Amino acid sequence: MTRRPHPAQLDFKDWTPPDPVVAFAPERIRAASLSSEAAKVISETLAASELGREGVAAAMSAYLGREISLNMLDKYASEAAEDRQMNVVILAALIAVTDDRRVLQWLAEKQGWIVVPDRYRTVIELAQREEAIRRDKRVVKALRRDAISGGIL
Repeated sequence: MTRRPHPAQLDFKDWTPPDPVVAFAPERIRAASLSSEAAKVISETLAASELGREGVAAAMSAYLGREISLNMLDKYASEAAEDRQMNVVILAALIAVTDDRRVLQWLAEKQGWIVVPDRYRTVIELAQREEAIRRDKRVVKALRRDAISGGIL
């Protein structure tokens, strides 16, 4: 007689691990220029924040020790205000107060990189070292084969 699983027990085959990379939906930030895309990224970040736009402006002001007005944030988030672009210090404040790593992911994707939580650092290093070991084993095998065929071994 086979055991039946408890009704509340999930089937492991139905589980999918969460993606460690969090990014904006491409269709939400697609734009004709990098400036417009940046404005959409800022707009999406502000819209997703539980603080609301005014709360984000206040938190960024506190973080930076200088005023970041709601009007400034609105201009940064506007595709029409191409002359008004967020500098890296203000962008760092936006990321810090919203805790939205999708902004970093957007920047990283431009270079073919990804942003993952630091807790995955050891696993990534392990994978890199295992890959290097496999590569080295292939090289050693080829060298051994050449040495044998050359009569050295």
